[in-house]
Amino acid sequence: MSQKIRIKLKSYDHNLVDKSAEKIVKTVRMTGAVVSGPIPLPMQRKIFTVNRSTFVNKKSREQFRLDSYKRLLDIYSTNAKTIDALMKLELPSGVQVEIKV
Repeated sequence: MSQKIRIKLKSYDHNLVDKSAEKIVKTVRMTGAVVSGPIPLPMQRKIFTVNRSTFVNKKSREQFRLDSYKRLLDIYSTNAKTIDALMKLELPSGVQVEIKV
């Protein structure tokens, strides 16, 4: 087969992303494939400003922040074992996984 697989992990918790990346790297290396990564991508930060009160204290506001963390993994020289291992791998529910072949 020998194709490149790119895996992109995204989550709001950096611990989940790091643990998931380590799990993927460990299972892929056991099958004999070559892994480059995990490469940390820039963190995205969304800031929301909300009024605390609707009428009386109009200038009183509250800010909330939502951070998203991303990691990138490239897998080279894959075989059937590698793809089977990736399909059977269970990752936490808070991690979004995007796979490109």
